Amino acid sequence: MDEAGFSIVILGAGKATRFKSERPKVLHAIAGRPMGEYVLRAAAAAGPDRIYLVVGHEAGQVQEAFARPGLEFIEQEEQLGTGHALMVARPELERCPSGHVVVLAGDVPLLEAETIRALVAAHARARAAATILTLRLADPSGYGRIVRAGKRVRAIVEEKLATPAQKRIREVNTGILCFSRRLLLAHLAELTCENAQGEYLLTDLVGIFNRHRLRVTAVEAPPEQARGINDRAQLAAVEKYLHRRKAAALMISGVSIADSETTYIDEDVAVEPDTAIEPGVILRGRTRVGKGCHLGAYSSITDSVLADGVTVRPACVIEDSDLGPGCVVGPFARLRAGAVIGADARIGNFVEVKKSTIGPGSKAQHLTYLGDATVGARANIGAGTITCNYDGTNKNPTHIEDEVFIGSGNMLVAPVSIGKGSFTAAGSTITEDVPPESLALGRARQVTKEGWARERKAKAKP
Repeated sequence: MDEAGFSIVILGAGKATRFKSERPKVLHAIAGRPMGEYVLRAAAAAGPDRIYLVVGHEAGQVQEAFARPGLEFIEQEEQLGTGHALMVARPELERCPSGHVVVLAGDVPLLEAETIRALVAAHARARAAATILTLRLADPSGYGRIVRAGKRVRAIVEEKLATPAQKRIREVNTGILCFSRRLLLAHLAELTCENAQGEYLLTDLVGIFNRHRLRVTAVEAPPEQARGINDRAQLAAVEKYLHRRKAAALMISGVSIADSETTYIDEDVAVEPDTAIEPGVILRGRTRVGKGCHLGAYSSITDSVLADGVTVRPACVIEDSDLGPGCVVGPFARLRAGAVIGADARIGNFVEVKKSTIGPGSKAQHLTYLGDATVGARANIGAGTITCNYDGTNKNPTHIEDEVFIGSGNMLVAPVSIGKGSFTAAGSTITEDVPPESLALGRARQVTKEGWARERKAKAKP
């Protein structure tokens, strides 16, 4: 048997042709991660000696997205097939210390590390030149069929070339293989592009190895794990599967989800026990939700942290924000761009908070915009208040100290500070700093002209 150890080559050079997209396929997102990220994580968790990612179409984008310690990129400038990708990788494989090489497709995101290790172990036990990870399907239409002679694989036959008897074979190729590195390098140059596809195909090595009387075997994969993604319909189906799996795992851990079919929770989201999630909730990115929270229907929460006991009422949009213990948000509120809501604070309906800190116990209950603001503890922001933070060139800060009462309909023209314990009168436009314990009024003087409407009507008569 070859020396121990294995390395992994991930094929990620292809263009998303059937996606009708210029974006590389491996960068299309599924449940909050790029498709290729799932494959990279599974590869790393399997414990290989080396991981190589073959890039091609928009190589710079792919390298920027996936760069990390221990990952080596190999550029395939021309995409002439899966076999050609390994030809391009040959210099790296010759320097590789491993006895075995696993080739993974970058568009099989459900594959798990345990399955990769099982493939390598079976390959080593069989002392094979190549071992194919296969899948058994009730309907194998569209897949290359695995033609066996006992335990050995004689060929992989594409459907359009298959005989009627071969088309009845239910075991199919997943595109994932494990090779003896020594035998792969010895015979890789025998690949040609003289086939129906006009490409250098990795699967043609099966026939080459058989001609040299070398052993080719196969191992069946768990059905879900080998599911590849070739178009947007398959992308949506895999994402739905991941959302269901995530919801099931959270419910087992103590989270209540009213309707897992309409609740979308990304893979990297964490939710603590005794939290209740109503229908239509979307939790994206690296969101963290504490214990005993209640997330109202049709709210969307992205890359945010919710402490214990937070209530998000229906139809809120929360992005890049931090919500303290026991605070209540919504309904129909929007928090974004670094909003920080203190413990037991209240952010009500049609209130928007942007890049602002709201202190513990403070309230902004109705129809308010707070941008680039700092609000202290136990302050009350009246309905219809707006921090006028943008002067056409710069964003300016508003400082509202502890226990301030801002009257309804206020315009706070930044930069401006409201001192501790002060009041501003309803309908005021505040343009100057207000000292602590003061009352500020900034209203226009009211003028009433009695009888004006009656006189206007009289003048309008013919």
